[in-house]
Amino acid sequence: MSKFNADAIITMKEIVQEGDPILREVTKVVPVPLTEEDRGTLIAMMRYLKNSQDPAIAKKYGLRPGIGLSANQIGLNKRMFTAYFTNQKGEPEEHYVINPKIISHSVGVIFLPEGEGCLSVDRDVKGYVPRYERIKVKAHNLEGEEVTLRFKGIPAIIMQHEIDHLNGIMFYDRIDKNDQFKVPENSVMENF
Repeated sequence: MSKFNADAIITMKEIVQEGDPILREVTKVVPVPLTEEDRGTLIAMMRYLKNSQDPAIAKKYGLRPGIGLSANQIGLNKRMFTAYFTNQKGEPEEHYVINPKIISHSVGVIFLPEGEGCLSVDRDVKGYVPRYERIKVKAHNLEGEEVTLRFKGIPAIIMQHEIDHLNGIMFYDRIDKNDQFKVPENSVMENF
């Protein structure tokens, strides 16, 4: 039984930190349609992201701001994550992503000049993290429907970061070990 339900308030004390073995496991496929427990967990995860982006609530609960949260980051070996961000049009987007699989991607890659961060990594990690500029993802949504999602730019970076979590990969694993600021081939720099 999960300790999270739709009414749960996730705080930083529930966020698993680097070094915990669950962050290096390939997560298990989630049965669809979702159980009420899994659905409630996803709703609580989305609430964390929204709360963390609200300055007053974030301060009250001591939350680090996040734009994506995978189930293994709260200690659950489940192939699902949530993402909440502002798209290129300036509109909020929220995604409940279950059993995602990247089915196609661009040749071109992008990276954030300031590098990436992670709720499970409480330190500054310098370096460029190469990501595909565009991706197409097949997954299930909160209603259990199979969907095909397309992302480009920063949303594509967010999705790849979270899918990596589900595969036991940390963002800094993708930084060039010999030259952390090596500009990847076929790349464009993105600004957040």
